[in-house]
Formats: sequence, structure tokens, C-alpha cells
Amino acid sequence: METDSRNLVAAIRQSLPRAAWWAVCASLAVLFLYPLYVMLSQSLKTPGEAAAAPPTPYPHRLSLDNFRALGGDTGIDIVASAGNSLLVSLGATLATVVLSTVAGYGFARLRFPGSNILFYATLATFMIPFQAVITPLYLLLNNLGLQDSLLGLAAVYTTFQLPFGLFLMRNSFAAVPRSLEEAALIDGCGILKALVRVVLPVAVPGAVTTALLTFFSCWNEFFAALILITDQDKFTLPVSLSVLASGSFGSVDWGVLQAGVAVTIVPCVVIYLLLQKYYVGGLLSGAVK
Repeated sequence: METDSRNLVAAIRQSLPRAAWWAVCASLAVLFLYPLYVMLSQSLKTPGEAAAAPPTPYPHRLSLDNFRALGGDTGIDIVASAGNSLLVSLGATLATVVLSTVAGYGFARLRFPGSNILFYATLATFMIPFQAVITPLYLLLNNLGLQDSLLGLAAVYTTFQLPFGLFLMRNSFAAVPRSLEEAALIDGCGILKALVRVVLPVAVPGAVTTALLTFFSCWNEFFAALILITDQDKFTLPVSLSVLASGSFGSVDWGVLQAGVAVTIVPCVVIYLLLQKYYVGGLLSGAVK
């Protein structure tokens, strides 16, 4: 009897770490999934129930009225706004990946006097709040003729996404063995050719991570688009959703807003699921380095 009780205690002690691990994972899953549930439930409620206070925990009657309101006769073209967001996000993502790849390779391999100081000075721009420089940016774009322009907005996004992309790509290239590059140079490749054909394919996870983070940030960005874009036909999706969700006397139409959020996250979820393995690999390579 005593032996059985000891075995039971030993089994409990062995299972406790696993049970604690699953409890932590389940808690984190609930923490991250609950906001998504609230968003979907709010978007599927009737407009009256979505505006109820206190809010109901689940829709008593499923309704697509909030999604229909997105394409209603409101003067806001959601499809065009989504196209504007896609154009700006893809343009900023492409520019950020190209510039951070070239600059990251230079900082990782082509050392020069003061390169570390310049690199850390670039990273120091993280400490500058975006809102603090929005007025100078507005004046600069106005002088360049890019104010109220999607091209100007993409340039602003690229500027603020470039430091983090540079950090990721420098770490990705620094993790690649120099022997691969040296073998390519011995075989007659130039520096640029060795970068494109030999080094960059190994550092693909870092480039994909940079692209994903840049795209997500630009796709969801609201403040700069609200300040720098005044033409309604050039509104990005977050700005258009804020206009659609604004009711009378400053009220918010929560049903329409959550329906718009549900539409907004679809491209992000699809892109992340397709490129997830590269994203995780890029973060791990940077962390290990």
C-alpha cells in the first residue's frame, strides 16, 4: 500500500511540469483568441445589439448588416481604400526589403571606419516617437510635392520601417558563414553577384520576416495616413473604416467597426500562414546571433 502511494506521488510530480506547461499555453491561447472572438461576435450582431450597453457576450441573432454597411451608399469605397492600402503597403515593403538587404549586407560584411557608430545611430531612431516628427514630415512632403500622395505615404512608411529591417538583415547576414561568400568570390563572382546568388538565399528567412513585419505595420497604420492624406479617394483602409464607424455626436458604430476589422485581418492572416516557417526562422536566427 505504501509502495502504491509512493508511485502515485512520483507520477503526480512527473506530470505537474507538463500540466503547468499546458495550463500556461491554454491561458495564453485564451488571452490572444478572446479579442478575436469579441471582434467576430460584434460584427455578426444586429446594429442595435452591437450598440447595446453593457455588450452581450454573444450574438442572439446572427446578422450580416454590419458587413453590408461597409459597401453601402456612404460615399466611401471600401474596395478602393483596400487597394490604396495594398499599394502603399506593398510599395513600402518592397523598398524596405531592398534597402535593408543592401545596407544590412554592407554593415555585416563590408566594414569601414565608424560603421558600428553609424549602425547604432540608425537603430537609435527607434526612440523618436512618430508623432513628434509628423509636422516636419508634412512640411517636407509638401515642399517635395508628395503631400496627399500615396507615393509620399509609402516613402514615410519606408523611412520608419527601415531601421528594424536593417537590424534583422544585418543579423541574418552575420549568421551566414563567410566561407560560402569566399567560395563564390574565388569562383569569379563579384560582391553583388555573391550577395544575390549565394548569401541572400541563405538569409531568406530574415528577408521574409522583414517583409512581413513591414507589411503588417503599413497595412494597419492609421495616424500618418490620417494626417498626410486629405483626398477621400486616396484614403487607406484604416482611415476609411474610422469614417464609416463615426456616428452622430462623436458616437462609434461598433458593429461596422468590428466588421471592418474582420475584413482587414484576412490578408494578414493568410500571408502569415503562408510564410510562417520563414518568419519563425528569421526571428530565431536574429535571436541566436
